[in-house]
Amino acid sequence: MTVVDEKGSGEYRSRVREWLGAHVPPPTAGLPPAEVLRIAKEYQAALFEAGFAGITWPKEVGGQGLGPAEQQVFSEEAADYDLPTYPLTIGMGMCGPTLVDLGTPEQKQRYLPKLLRGDEVWCQLFSEPGAGSDVASLQSRAERTDDGWVLNGQKVWTTNAQWADFGAVLARTDPDQVKHAGITMFIVDMHAPGVTVRPLRDMSGKSPFNEVYFDDVHLPADGAISPVIGEVGRGWQAAVTMLGHERVSIGASRPSRSNSLGFDAVLALARREGATADPANRERLAELYAHERALQLLNARMRQETQAGRPPGARGSVAKLAGALQLRRAIAVVGELAGADVVAWDPDDALSADVAQGINSAPASSIAGGTNEVQHNIIGERILGLPKEPQVDRDIPFRQLKVGTQGGAR
Repeated sequence: MTVVDEKGSGEYRSRVREWLGAHVPPPTAGLPPAEVLRIAKEYQAALFEAGFAGITWPKEVGGQGLGPAEQQVFSEEAADYDLPTYPLTIGMGMCGPTLVDLGTPEQKQRYLPKLLRGDEVWCQLFSEPGAGSDVASLQSRAERTDDGWVLNGQKVWTTNAQWADFGAVLARTDPDQVKHAGITMFIVDMHAPGVTVRPLRDMSGKSPFNEVYFDDVHLPADGAISPVIGEVGRGWQAAVTMLGHERVSIGASRPSRSNSLGFDAVLALARREGATADPANRERLAELYAHERALQLLNARMRQETQAGRPPGARGSVAKLAGALQLRRAIAVVGELAGADVVAWDPDDALSADVAQGINSAPASSIAGGTNEVQHNIIGERILGLPKEPQVDRDIPFRQLKVGTQGGAR
């Protein structure tokens, strides 16, 4: 392992900096989706061959087996670039780490090296039209067959499903259990017969989400490779594991310096507007920088603790909530600095266009991975030890509940 000194310098940093400078392609914004996916896969394959993919993942699954210091160095150096990895973020940040935690040896060998190389893209399928913040109310169902399972149902708000080869899907396998039990997490082939993916357009004008339909989709038990992630009937526990990875991935990742609502972009906007001479504006900018830096340090701490055997657990909700609130704070500062320039701008004003795009996209951060209100509840109950809210349906078999879009469970 390469030694990294206290200042984060050393041979490893030099190697990362040199490789990124030579291999990161130009930004992919505005390119056709197929081209975005092609570039992402090519970049990830090169990253894998260079030894920078899965830096902290175990070597036996294709990772590098290094520590949080090396990951921190890579994240710091990569922040200078707009990496083309968006189609791969769900697999790398959520599905892959969950398979590392819960997958069988056969699942890990089959799926993780190809995920790390960018050969296969993954998505996560939890939310449903009647089960958003209350995911345990999900109605998608999987029934046993002689050679596996058959999946039926609908999922919604599925990021990157249009590119995915595989998905981690939650389905109800025993409606006679209470709603948090009788759920199982499966691996589903997104190209299998019966899988339909339809895009959902948001107010940014883009379609980052999808609704996904499953109509008699076969989930085969392929020899020694089970389609079940974790254990049958313990899908809720698997979901908690994946959501923990998701919240850290969303909230505590170090943002690119090209982030349209990151401090560097906001500072550039302030300078262009001539707003930095005002002491009140400088105070706003200083506060924004302090909060962004605190979030970066929280990220580093969680990575180090995870590598030392202390997974973040409920503390991932702190990072996720802090990230969402940071975007709100940045929007407020931008509004004070630029005013109408973030509502209307000249056609060649790329900076204002990027900031406006960021403002339109930012509200999703308060919903994706669990709403801010859900994060407050998790922090209050699991970290601060406050009493739980009453749950009158907790001990009732799911079949007897009238939840979500159903008049009565099937």
